[in-house]
Amino acid sequence: MGLYDRYLAARLRRSDATLPETVALVITERDLLTDGAYATLEQFFEWAVQYGAETVVVYVSVLDEEAVPTLRRELADLRTPEPVAVRGPDDAAAVDAPIQISIGLGGQSEFATAVRKLAEDVDSGDLSPEEIDEAAVEEHLVFPTVPDLVIKTGAERLSDFMIWQSVYSELYFTDVNWRNFRQRDYLRALRDYQERQRRFGR
Repeated sequence: MGLYDRYLAARLRRSDATLPETVALVITERDLLTDGAYATLEQFFEWAVQYGAETVVVYVSVLDEEAVPTLRRELADLRTPEPVAVRGPDDAAAVDAPIQISIGLGGQSEFATAVRKLAEDVDSGDLSPEEIDEAAVEEHLVFPTVPDLVIKTGAERLSDFMIWQSVYSELYFTDVNWRNFRQRDYLRALRDYQERQRRFGR
């Protein structure tokens, strides 16, 4: 850890502000094609756990479903400090684990799929329209966990990521591309989170 990284870490430790319990990272299939991308992801998990995250979620957006099996294999082989669950867009239910990796086709597709499944449940008589609430929708999402902090690298936009889940999350954007993401970038995100006052839509 360099001098500047140690300075940021010391500021985090001295602060009375809380750190996020659930951290989400949104990246694309293209981000994972760069050299060292998976090694950076392994380091990201280490940093998150080291700085108090109880749940770490990575949402990988893909354009082509044919890439999902390869991504699933690569992501399942990662070295992680906590148990990991990898979920694809066609998996029936989310698996609760300290580290969750979800592969999806984007937020609009994810939400449309959830609505379609709810409609099928109503049509089959397993669900009444009156029973459809936020919890019912979340049961059908690829990525059901609601994060405290969402980190997006490479651009200041969500780009169809986590439309439902991030409504009350704190969003942190960095123009640093994933291949260049370092520990200091993660510490900056945590420091930015500590300096905010969460309002949860109020």
